[in-house]
This record gives sequence, structure tokens and C-alpha cells, in this order.
Amino acid sequence: MKRVVSTDEAPAAVGAYSQATTNGDLLITAGQLPLTTDGKLLNDEPVADQTRQCLHNVAAILESEDLSLDDVLKTTVYLDDIDDFDSFNEAYSEFFESEPPARSAVGVGAVPKGAAVEIEAIATTG
Repeated sequence: MKRVVSTDEAPAAVGAYSQATTNGDLLITAGQLPLTTDGKLLNDEPVADQTRQCLHNVAAILESEDLSLDDVLKTTVYLDDIDDFDSFNEAYSEFFESEPPARSAVGVGAVPKGAAVEIEAIATTG
């Protein structure tokens, strides 16, 4: 059965979606923007800083379910500008130093709210 996951340690959903959902085997996060928990959008910050904030948000959601980034099986990354890939990748690598998850990264031309990056994750709970 599906269960909604929510934590105050990550930004609240800004639309008709949940921060994450789980079926007990997998936890799937919504795309995380570079938003702080108080709702400040870091869209004027460099893509590396925005990446770090997105991944801090993903980590906070996972931690609310006693999981960590080590449990992530797959991430999908949406970049406003694919030319930001190297800067994004350098910051991303700080969070997944060994045995990183599978990943897709695509240039989409526009990320919600004018951000440079959005990251979603699928984690195993077992």
C-alpha cells in the first residue's frame, strides 16, 4: 500500500504532490528544488550550491524514514542548462563518494521556479 512521507526537515511541497511516497519496499521522492526549509529559493546561487541544497533535501526526506543516501538506487537530475553538468557533477559527487546510485541527467531548458537543477531519487527500504 502507498504511504505518503512528509518531514519538516525538507521544504514543504509547493503543489499537488507529496515530498515522497513509499510502498514499504521503495521510497520515491518528488523532485527537490534548491529550496531551504524556510522556503528560500537559491536560484541566484551557482549550480553547485543549488545541487547541494537539492541533495540535502533528498537526504532529509530519507532520514525521516531512517534511510540515507546510501539507500538510493537511482536519481534523475533535471538541469536547466546541460552546460552546467560539470559543476553539478562535482557537487553531486560529494554526496555519493563510493557506490553511487544509477543516474540519469538531462538538460530540460527550464526547471520550475527558475532553478538551475531539480533532483529526484528512488531508494530501497530493505
